[in-house]
Amino acid sequence: MPTKRISRSPGSSNKRKYVTGRRDQLAELVVFDTLEVGPVKLEPQRLIAPYRLHFHGKIESIELIYSYEEDVFDPTDDSAINLACMVAAQVAMNYGLFCRSLVFHGLFDNSDRRFIQAMTENTAREIYVKKFLEPNPFLQGKASRLPVIKKPKYAHANLKFADNSSASISPKWQFRTTDKNRHCILSSGGKDSLLSFGLLNEIGREVHPIFVNESGRHWFTAINAYKYFKDNIPYTARVWVNSDRVFNWMLRHMPFIRQDFADLRADEYPIRLWTVAVFLFAALPLLHKRGIGRLTIGDEFDTTHRTAFKGITHYDGLYDQSRYFDDALSRYFLRKGWAISQFSIVRQLSELLIEKIVARRYPHLQEHQVSCHAAHKPNDRVYPCGKCEKCRRIVGMLLALAENPARCGYSTEQIKNCLKDLITEKVHQESAGASQLLFMLSQKGLLKPGELHKGVNEHPEIMKLRFDPEKSPIDGMPQDLREPLYKILLEYTDGAARRVGRNWIGFAPLADATLNKPYPFESGSVDEAKSSGKIPAHIKDGYLRGELSWP
Repeated sequence: MPTKRISRSPGSSNKRKYVTGRRDQLAELVVFDTLEVGPVKLEPQRLIAPYRLHFHGKIESIELIYSYEEDVFDPTDDSAINLACMVAAQVAMNYGLFCRSLVFHGLFDNSDRRFIQAMTENTAREIYVKKFLEPNPFLQGKASRLPVIKKPKYAHANLKFADNSSASISPKWQFRTTDKNRHCILSSGGKDSLLSFGLLNEIGREVHPIFVNESGRHWFTAINAYKYFKDNIPYTARVWVNSDRVFNWMLRHMPFIRQDFADLRADEYPIRLWTVAVFLFAALPLLHKRGIGRLTIGDEFDTTHRTAFKGITHYDGLYDQSRYFDDALSRYFLRKGWAISQFSIVRQLSELLIEKIVARRYPHLQEHQVSCHAAHKPNDRVYPCGKCEKCRRIVGMLLALAENPARCGYSTEQIKNCLKDLITEKVHQESAGASQLLFMLSQKGLLKPGELHKGVNEHPEIMKLRFDPEKSPIDGMPQDLREPLYKILLEYTDGAARRVGRNWIGFAPLADATLNKPYPFESGSVDEAKSSGKIPAHIKDGYLRGELSWP
């Protein structure tokens, strides 16, 4: 799993010329004629999808591979082929801004096509704003100085689904039977998925930790946790994928990306922003095989954000970690008849609270945490680098909470340096969370008053459960999970608060009537779909107008 991506607000010094007009001034980003995906080759434990890139009169290719440790596919089953095609398509959805056409070979129904179209367009807009209008150390040439252009659509690619017969041979729609007691956790070595596992396991749910092993060093952050889970936790599984090789292969063909990109030390990816779905779809074959009805992703409060850059609305590069993403995927799964709901059980929590709860309630899990952009493996255990932004953030939070960073691998010297760097370097948190972190460190005497950044103040809401009607509503998870989980979480918080306008008002979630409000993806519409054999009209019609339309 990738670490949480950085959300940066460009400062006033980032001057951009605002341009309107008919001529497409972003056409220089179209450096490929066509990117073709598939058709997939399917085996019981593996899928292979060729990626073919057409540009400058030549064709180059690479294979995207997903490997499983158990049989998950029936190569003769249309529904398995359809799922494999969707798994293989996710990487390509990052490149709608750079290709004249994206061609998908294989079995796709109308729901798949609408999903790919909508998410490719959304990702193109996010990449334009976050990777080209904001500072990006990987860019070179004119692409690093693009004007601000407000357009109705940013994807240049014409999407084509090459197999015209797919509509007639697509599998008949049916509603799957899944078990809502079975919870998949898209797992990594991060605090969010560790806490999610600890909570769901404690309240007696059947938990399936599924790790996606992206080839290369990205896997280092998950190795410690995976080894522990594999040896101690039933239902643990791993999927191997070489998506990082395909991403790097694409980067090497982009003239506006520095070719030494692999040597640059940075806390973010050069171009891609549709990343979580690459891993999420990798887990779906296991969910189908095991009859798992719930997919849990560890995303906290500050990953759901809608904003604008000089009139261009966007999700701050965090769409696939947001509640909007959860709801969009749950609707898609419902339309497909897969009977899976996707949500996060830590959306009411700040990073500080997540670290606090996992360290104090589940220390046996927290010792396997690796949250680092450059982890290394000198022996059988992976250790954090102690130098990157994420390391200084984790060390700072643990010290502020009176916890020992050495438990998860930091040396005395690394702890000292991380604390020193917090004085001069920023951390990539919501502003209130960053201020609260420095305030808590100063309260403990770890930072001197004269060393604090100007404007550092206490933000008590950071240490509360926060219920925001859009970002973290009380009914954002299934009804049966709310009371037992909120009871545990409230043991470690300074109470709860609900956003009213711009203010946080005291709130008692366990006494609120909305605690028992039905969860929309497992009641009503799902029951109707089961009984009628078809998806209700309001789900069909409401799909695209929800999360990808601006208020």
